[in-house]
Amino acid sequence: MTSLAHPQLRFTPTVADPSGPRELVILGSTGSIGTQAIDVVLRNPDRFRVVALSAAGGRVELLAGQALQLGVHTVAVADPAAEPALRGALAAKAAGRALPAVLAGPDAATELAAMECHSVLNGITGSIGLRPTLAALRAGRVLVLANKESLIVGGPLVKAVAKPGQIVPVDSEHAALYQALAGGTRAEVRKLVVTASGGPFRTRTREQLAGVTPQDALAHPTWAMGPVVTINSATLVNKGLEVIEAHLLYDVPFDRIEVVVHPQSVVHSMVEFTDGSTLAQASPPDMRMPIALGLGWPDRVPDAAPACDWTKAATWEFFPLDDEAFPAVELAREVGTLGGTAPAVFNAANEECVEAFLKGRLAFTGIVDTVAKVVAEHGTPAAGTSLTVEDVLHAEDWARARARELAAG
Repeated sequence: MTSLAHPQLRFTPTVADPSGPRELVILGSTGSIGTQAIDVVLRNPDRFRVVALSAAGGRVELLAGQALQLGVHTVAVADPAAEPALRGALAAKAAGRALPAVLAGPDAATELAAMECHSVLNGITGSIGLRPTLAALRAGRVLVLANKESLIVGGPLVKAVAKPGQIVPVDSEHAALYQALAGGTRAEVRKLVVTASGGPFRTRTREQLAGVTPQDALAHPTWAMGPVVTINSATLVNKGLEVIEAHLLYDVPFDRIEVVVHPQSVVHSMVEFTDGSTLAQASPPDMRMPIALGLGWPDRVPDAAPACDWTKAATWEFFPLDDEAFPAVELAREVGTLGGTAPAVFNAANEECVEAFLKGRLAFTGIVDTVAKVVAEHGTPAAGTSLTVEDVLHAEDWARARARELAAG
């Protein structure tokens, strides 16, 4: 089986690099990944040019400002109700500049993903990023993937259309693995070691986690992320999703993907080779580095983010994961092994449980416990069945409804 993301393979997109800057489409431009990607682009105008942007529609003023500053020719919002406000914001900010075309609706991002460009950065949050992921791959674009959910819930669908080297991952952990894997052949890889900050509760027992509040869980010690990703980091669901993602990207069996807690978040992941050596990728926690790597691959973008300061003393710590306090990673391994629609059920149920926790309807430990119940009720996928997008969406709908029922008690 061929890896989807292999650093030693360079995919040639349908639209090759022009003589000028590399043309990009950014999906999810008003989110954390999108705004940082735009920062990378603005600091490197000779290398990158954004031709289109999409966002959900909740921050139209920001989206309009981005579109006009970058001079894109198309901008899209998923929420049709946000279209009038977006058009108004564009007109108010234009100051004589040409207005971009505006698309609106749930399929707008998918349409942008297939448009002519070199690379598509999918920074959408959630499994709604699946259709845009598939559209970009089918159109022959390089997919710079920050939307891990689309790969996780639609793994077989993505693997069926992606060509070797067509996906460049943006998660800091998978960008680290991507770089470290270049140090050897596939046959020489013994193990992938995915690092986890451990979140704000890494030293707590399961009993001590029972009274955690949303405010406690949103106080991540290292990364600045959106609420869902931050809670996922606190429960380590995010790390479970990354284990599934690593399996799908690099075709490494689950029993050879290890999670280790590294509070400093400087070593982003490691690859252990058969001769006993381990290659680690290290840099201060700053998402602009993996974003720039994805946008510029196979070339690096100079000064994309600060480097480690080797003139100062530093200590890096590594601890084994406490599976009793944080059972999400083992649950994710089980889900990934089941395959089919099980990962979609896991992801959708978790999103509902996170929302219930943030609204005070579910205890912190209840998040993963409830997800496990939903996964168990879903059962084992039928052997030999082929997965479709409709299967994924149907499984998600069921999982969301069942998770809401269980969270309501």
